[in-house]
Amino acid sequence: MSNPFVQIVEPLDPKQPLKKFFNLSKLEDVRYARLPFSIRILLEAAIRNCDEFLVKKGDVENILNWKVMQHKNVEVPFKPARVILQDFTGVPAVVDFAAMRDAVKKLGGDPEKINPICPADLVIDHSIQVDFNRQSDSLQKNQDLEFERNKERFEFLKWGSRAFKNLRIIPPGSGIIHQVNLEYLARVVMDQDGYYYPDSVVGTDSHTTMIDGLGVLGWGVGGIEAEAVMLGQPISMVLPEVVGYKLVGNPQPLVTSTDIVLTITKHLRQVGVVGKFVEFFGPGVAQLSIADRATIANMCPEYGATAAYFPVDDISIGYLIQTGRDKEKVMCTKRYLEAVGMLRDFKNSSQDPDFTQQVVELDLHTVVPCCSGPKRPQDKVAVSDMKKDFETCLGAKQGFKGFQIAPDRHNSTVKFNFEGCGFELAHGSVVIAAITSCTNTSNPSVMLGAGLLAKKAVEAGLTVKPYIKTSLSPGSGVVTYYLRESGVMSYLSQLGFDVVGYGCMTCIGNSGPLPESVVEAITQGDLVAVGVLSGNRNFEGRVHPNTRANYLASPPLVIAYAIAGTIRIDFEKEPLGINALGKKIFLKDIWPTRNEIQAVERQFVIPGMFKEVYQKIETVNKSWNALDAPSDKLYTWNPKSTYIKSPPFFDGLTLALQTPKTIEDAYVLLSFGDSVTTDHISPAGNIARNSPAARYLTSRGLTPREFNSYGSRRGNDAVMARGTFANIRLVNKFIDKQGPQTIHFPSGEVLDVFDAAERYKQAGHPLIVLAGKEYGAGSSRDWAAKGPFLLGVKAVLAESYERIHRSNLVGMGVIPLQYLPGEDAGTLGLTGRERYTIIIPEKLKPQMNVQIKLDTGKIFHAIMRFDTDVELTYFHNGGILNYMIRKMAS
Repeated sequence: MSNPFVQIVEPLDPKQPLKKFFNLSKLEDVRYARLPFSIRILLEAAIRNCDEFLVKKGDVENILNWKVMQHKNVEVPFKPARVILQDFTGVPAVVDFAAMRDAVKKLGGDPEKINPICPADLVIDHSIQVDFNRQSDSLQKNQDLEFERNKERFEFLKWGSRAFKNLRIIPPGSGIIHQVNLEYLARVVMDQDGYYYPDSVVGTDSHTTMIDGLGVLGWGVGGIEAEAVMLGQPISMVLPEVVGYKLVGNPQPLVTSTDIVLTITKHLRQVGVVGKFVEFFGPGVAQLSIADRATIANMCPEYGATAAYFPVDDISIGYLIQTGRDKEKVMCTKRYLEAVGMLRDFKNSSQDPDFTQQVVELDLHTVVPCCSGPKRPQDKVAVSDMKKDFETCLGAKQGFKGFQIAPDRHNSTVKFNFEGCGFELAHGSVVIAAITSCTNTSNPSVMLGAGLLAKKAVEAGLTVKPYIKTSLSPGSGVVTYYLRESGVMSYLSQLGFDVVGYGCMTCIGNSGPLPESVVEAITQGDLVAVGVLSGNRNFEGRVHPNTRANYLASPPLVIAYAIAGTIRIDFEKEPLGINALGKKIFLKDIWPTRNEIQAVERQFVIPGMFKEVYQKIETVNKSWNALDAPSDKLYTWNPKSTYIKSPPFFDGLTLALQTPKTIEDAYVLLSFGDSVTTDHISPAGNIARNSPAARYLTSRGLTPREFNSYGSRRGNDAVMARGTFANIRLVNKFIDKQGPQTIHFPSGEVLDVFDAAERYKQAGHPLIVLAGKEYGAGSSRDWAAKGPFLLGVKAVLAESYERIHRSNLVGMGVIPLQYLPGEDAGTLGLTGRERYTIIIPEKLKPQMNVQIKLDTGKIFHAIMRFDTDVELTYFHNGGILNYMIRKMAS
């Protein structure tokens, strides 16, 4: 059927009649001008894709009537312009596509129908680790080791780029996915197939929201959902509420964008914006650069929103020119946005749209320098309070703000030797200091600020203790370029902050090993050692197994704490250090002013740098170019491979649907409290030598040096099933200590989680998981759903879910159940030692209540969190991928 809105199609430029657009101003509907700018993008996509099949005219009306329908829990489809993936999530996506081709062929269909329709970019940025640091050749050594470890994965991805159309691979060594997206991949306005339309993106990384800072609507989705989008399916979403976040005032001279985002993160966590869009407005937005806005948008998952949108304004247009985009295309972008009413002037309050009743305000002048930690990104601490706060955490009860260290041990120290010299560690000693993550490395102001602080520190005679693992992992080659050209790189190197790689590195747990003597000292004294990083996540066990406290901080503060060597310092009263002349040097003596930073930025961050770096990004890596990969349309699986394995998800799949069955007499595999993250469920970092995954890899002939990380082995279900719930900081209510173990109730034995699940599976017992609030917070990790599925988990019963993780559970056919309001395991008297029968009715509807019977005789109800009819369709098919295979095969 033809598009019912074809009458509003017209050329943007009469001289180019074949370049058209849907002119939303021709709708002549007064509601359009009152819509939040983010909702206008959903509306345009619905109008352009309206076919009365996947997208209906009624969907368009629902979006246009957003002011009323936002409260009605109405489902709308959204077809984003493109998809973006990183390699940790991209490898399993390509593995799934390869397996889906095999499955479609077995069912008698055309396997080449499994092919991305929606354009997709895959950036390889999660594989490199900080194995070497503080050496001039650290970068080359780390990159060489990255290829040695990941050659098989990279060959597989190269096969994928040849076998599948519309899939572009950005090779390793290019930068971090979201910074590359911001500086290079983002279009703001698409020019494709004869039409102009707003750029939009979903990604298999939760920090895809960073691109919202440029005015491109984007957010993270589960890998499973992203695969369906790549195959042409719209995202089915509940029309979101939009919280208006008004920014006023000017930041104080010593405040960085990092301080602003940590303040906003804590603020919005308190407000409660889970599942909602946040849209920024107000005159304060005009005071922020695109890099500042991108920093704020990047941490959207940490404050719980779906998207954190900054509409396009003239500063956005200027950024496109600054980053070397084609000027003619940029001017065309501006003309399009003006024509459809999507170009914003933040100083003009008459443009302010209607928001959901809730409008939140922040005066930027009230923001003070701060960090977040020691275990969660929303736990903001003013820098002036850091020493006192950490010392309070030391003695507090074990929890997000507590380590439960006995008072008589607060000042314990352990002496150790490093490279022939004697040193001392204590609680609060900094052992990792990393300038890392796209959150901050995309922002020239904080990166140059760090460089200028390093220069002043070196000139003042300050140093960093040699055992502290320092590192600098820029988000793109542009950063190295302007740090070198501005003359600050040599000073960063003198303090130990040499470039160690272009990737996420420490922020995702690829921090590499600490010196053995440091680890021994931490272990001997049971010390709460500290990591300080310019990242976006600091959950327990994520950064490094030996840093129990981890703080997020701006790049200049990372250097400051590295110089101090401890988090237990009051910068206002205590010196950073004493130089060779005996002079006390305070942080205020070396902190660069905003004017200093801006002057250097204006001189050295120029369009030519971006053009030079990005025009060769797909060909500059010689190791990647030399990789050989097959070009067959069907992948030839290597049974000896420990990286790439055909997954069992589609084994025995038929065209006929199976009727969902009641889950009978399920055991509880694990019982959790609040804020269990996807890092707890499916860790990305090191594979412990005593873990089930390690035992499996050893049985395949590998040594511990060859284990690599869980994240790098996501193409192998045998490793990932064993790595599920394998985080060493896992807190299971059945066990009285942290660790990846549980009770196998039939025998009463305490076993590794995988081993217990295997016992249950062999006996034919289904499993469930009990959890508290925010289950599945953190990274958009599809293996956090795939892993439990493979362990035999049929359902999760939680107080609430992180949005992406709930979607991933749905995508794998695992039932997300939610306690009724006011109820939880405590109020219902659940111990987790009961057996659970979950009644699944024949006729299902979104968010219906279902009955749960216990073997004790107790009966209660829970909400089945299939939120839309589309999600129910996926469930009836046993998951979204099964649905797509049946669709393609038939």
